Order: sequence, then structure tokens, then C-alpha cells
Amino acid sequence: MSKKLFFILCAGGAVLSFNVAASAALVPSIASAFSIPQFAAGKIIWLYMLPYGLSALFYGPLVRAYGTKKIEITCLFVFSCVNLAAALSSSFGWLCLCRVLAGVTGASVTPLAIIMISRRVPKEKRGGYIGLFFSSTFVSSMIGVFLSGVLPWRWIFFIPAAAGFMLLFPLSFSLPEEFPGRERFRMQYVTALKYRRVAGVCLYIAAISLLYHGVQQWLGVYFSSVLNRGQLEISFLMTLSGISGIPGEAAGGRFADYAGRRKAAGTGVLLMAAGLFLLVLRPGAWLLSISMFIWGFGWAFNHAGVSTLLSDLPSSVLNEAASLNSSLRFLSGGAGVLAGGFLLRRSFTAGFVVFGIALAAFVLLSGKLLKEKQKERGFSLDQALK
Repeated sequence: MSKKLFFILCAGGAVLSFNVAASAALVPSIASAFSIPQFAAGKIIWLYMLPYGLSALFYGPLVRAYGTKKIEITCLFVFSCVNLAAALSSSFGWLCLCRVLAGVTGASVTPLAIIMISRRVPKEKRGGYIGLFFSSTFVSSMIGVFLSGVLPWRWIFFIPAAAGFMLLFPLSFSLPEEFPGRERFRMQYVTALKYRRVAGVCLYIAAISLLYHGVQQWLGVYFSSVLNRGQLEISFLMTLSGISGIPGEAAGGRFADYAGRRKAAGTGVLLMAAGLFLLVLRPGAWLLSISMFIWGFGWAFNHAGVSTLLSDLPSSVLNEAASLNSSLRFLSGGAGVLAGGFLLRRSFTAGFVVFGIALAAFVLLSGKLLKEKQKERGFSLDQALK
């Protein structure tokens, strides 16, 4: 893969990721701006995640049928427009609608990146590339969270809108136009899920995303309502979690190439559980910062390991698997936000304990769900459909 193409993929991921994590940090400010309760304002999170998850299912099959260039340019243009509209929104209802449309169009970026890296990078180097791609998204996310503490909340939507419009020009010249076989549009998920490796990875992704987002998206509320932290300190803590994800993604990808994808995933989950259990103690400033660093590093380490394993899947199931990855991460993540809100509004301490125990126990299941060796050789979607 050329450096220029890889940079374009990373830039697209950065535009997409800029305000995803920042939205959680902005919940208190948006609630204040529209004079609504914080838990009500929190719907801007799952109203982005659920449409993202549903829409991601279409992009893998669409890429196979129509190629990459037209799809990605169209999605980036609409994504930029709705972020601009969100920045100018005069009501909370309008902001919610913009978040829905942003989720629908933003869902194209990650499946495209995984598919292109898998096609153009040798297996022994994919972990490094995938780690760097997601590190770029964490850098952007971290910048967004940091700026959410020093800029008015509307600017957190203006910035990705402007960046997206500027990226359209180099994207139109650098992204290859691929029409692999000019296949007709088919969504072959039922057949793909009959392949045990795909089914196992998908179950794993769904479970880990539910547990992570069930905590992550309510941390801003926890810091504000329980620990009495101001917006600047909330943004700092969320930024710290993002910063730790930068080396976490890179280290997780390298570790996946060196020690195996499954070991990288399990190590990341254990680190997440450790960071969460520290939060139960309602720590002071230093220990709170450490817990957030461990939490973010562990999530990124796990993410890189699982994403690299995903890129190793056979080409016959890769497009469906890449779309399922993004879809399940956001659908299950959105469900996690709802479940986390249900538990944590009653007791943050009890909720953190429940999620922490679930994470620690989940490591035991990874051996069955994440299989790195090909055991079902010769599997083909086209053969299965005949």
C-alpha cells in the first residue's frame, strides 16, 4: 500500500473520529445549552451509534458491487454537511437528527480501511498498519476531546465539517476506483456467519463493545455529577483516555503480529478491567488519571488485536466481516449506552463493579470465540450460495 493512500485512509478515519468521543464529554454543556437533563442529552451518543451500526452493514457489499471511490466521496460530503448543520442547530431535536445522519454516512470509513489494508498489505505486517490507522483516529479523537474543554461545543461540529470538505479534493484524486468483478449488490451475512471464525469474532466484538461503551459514554456524567469535576477537567480526563489509545493501538497491533491476535485481545481486556476497578474507589486526581490511562490503553490494545484478526479472514467473507465489525461495535455499543445508563443512574459504583467483573470473566471466553488458525479451508460464499 502506498504511503499516500494510507495517509488518505487515516485522514478519513480522523475526520470521522474527531467528535465521537468528544460527544460524551459535551453532554453536560449541551444539556445546559438546551436546558434539558444530562441523561436526556446523552441520547446524542446512541442516536449516532445505532444508525452507524445499521448503516455499516451496507458498505461492505456496496464496495464489492460498486467500488470505493464514489461511495466514499458521497458519504464524506454528506457527513461534512450534517456536521455543519449540527453546529448551527437551534434546537436539541435538530441536533439529534444531524447525529443520526452523521452516523449513517460516517459508517463507511472503517470497513473501507480494513478491506483495503487486507487487500494491499501482507499478513505479517497488517497489525502494524491497522494499529497506525486506528492510532490516527485516536489522535483525532483526543484532539476533539481536548478542544471540547476550551472551545464552545458548536465548534466541535464545525471542525470536522471543515476538515471533511477539505479532504474531498485529495480523496477524489488519490482513492482508487475499484470495481472487483462488477458484482451485483448482495448482502450475504447469513452465509458468512455460517463460517465459524466469522461468527466467533462477531460475538466477541458485540460483547466487548457493549461492555466498553456501557461505561465510556457515561464517564462525563460520572465526573460531573459524582466527582464534581468541571468541564475543563472532564475534557482533560477524557483526553487522557484518548491519548493512551494512541500508543495502545500501535502497541496492540505490533503485539498481535508478534505474539498473536488472541493474546493481544485478552491482554487489552484485562487492562480495561483494572482501570475500571480503580474508578470504583472514587480516586483522587492522580489515581483517577492513571485509571483513565489504563482504561483507554487497554481498549485500544484489544481493538488492534481483534481488528488485525479480522483482516486475516478469507477474501470471500472479508467484506461482510468488515461491515459486521463496524455494525456490531456501534449497535452493541449503543445498546451498552442504554444498559449503562439504566445501571449507572442508580449507582455508578455498583455499575462499575458489574461491568468490571464482566470484563474479567470475558477473557475466559476469548479462546473459544477468537480462532486464529484456518480450519474451514476452501470456504467460499459463491460456493455456499450455489
